[in-house]
Amino acid sequence: MTTLTTAERKTDTAAARTSEARTSALRTVNPAARARGGSSAHRSKKSIALTIAMVLFLIYALVPLAWLVINATKTQEDLFSSFGLAFGSSFALWDNILATFAYRDGIFVRWLGNTLLYVVVGAGGATLLATMAGYALAKYSFPGRRAYFAVVLGAVAVPGTALAVPTFLLFSQMGLTNTPWAIIIPSLISPFGLYLIWVYTIDSVPTELLEAARLDGASEMRTFFTISIRLLAPGIVTVALFSIVATWNNYFLPLIMLSDPAWYPLTVGLNQWSAQASGVAAEPIYNLVITGSLITIIPIVAIFLFLQRFWQSGLSAGSVKQ
Repeated sequence: MTTLTTAERKTDTAAARTSEARTSALRTVNPAARARGGSSAHRSKKSIALTIAMVLFLIYALVPLAWLVINATKTQEDLFSSFGLAFGSSFALWDNILATFAYRDGIFVRWLGNTLLYVVVGAGGATLLATMAGYALAKYSFPGRRAYFAVVLGAVAVPGTALAVPTFLLFSQMGLTNTPWAIIIPSLISPFGLYLIWVYTIDSVPTELLEAARLDGASEMRTFFTISIRLLAPGIVTVALFSIVATWNNYFLPLIMLSDPAWYPLTVGLNQWSAQASGVAAEPIYNLVITGSLITIIPIVAIFLFLQRFWQSGLSAGSVKQ
């Protein structure tokens, strides 16, 4: 009986120690579990708030577009007799499109061609110049490199509208106002695009690869156009996208540079139609203004959606280290 009692005491002592160990472990784990639970609840609340904010931003961005699409399907009478976000009594989208292209001997088609000209030559040239200059700043050493780069950074901070009047005075003395060159030449300069290519080149074009190409006897131009430009493709597309959007939406510079409607881009031409529709001798062409605005944004939206994957990869390339 004594031996048995001693064994029972040992068993009770071991059980008590085990119970204390479990209690201590629970005390140690429970604060972490509670912290994780609190953190998870906090993240959940934060996620809900961000979701609500994003939905509000989405609505804010889509409502004007929905208004434009819906009202482009209305006749002139339905525009003033129906709710803005409701369709009219008749679906007149196709008739409005035909009337927009035919109004005043098809001047809208001329404005569309002018805009494409400014984008292809201006934005395309800006992309090429920014790519070559940014690549040179990143991979070559030459006198005045730091000063030149400082000037580029300073130019990024200067808004384009601040330079519009001096540019007009300069082009007026050169006799280039009221010509396509008054829009194309300023569009060729893209300080932000140059800076973006400079940053992208540092991370995406290895110097060792350029040295290997030089050892193989390749010229600098051949190395750039056959090797480097392929590595810079996402950055080039990103710069092209920004340049295209900026040139397509350019309004103030053409407004002060051009006086002949035959050279207007779409932005200035549609604004002229809008002023014409609301002036003293107003013409009932609000349906043409709205339909023309819808036609104007379709190409730029299509370009953005097509280049979106390159745009995203171009923006994130500098943040990933390999």
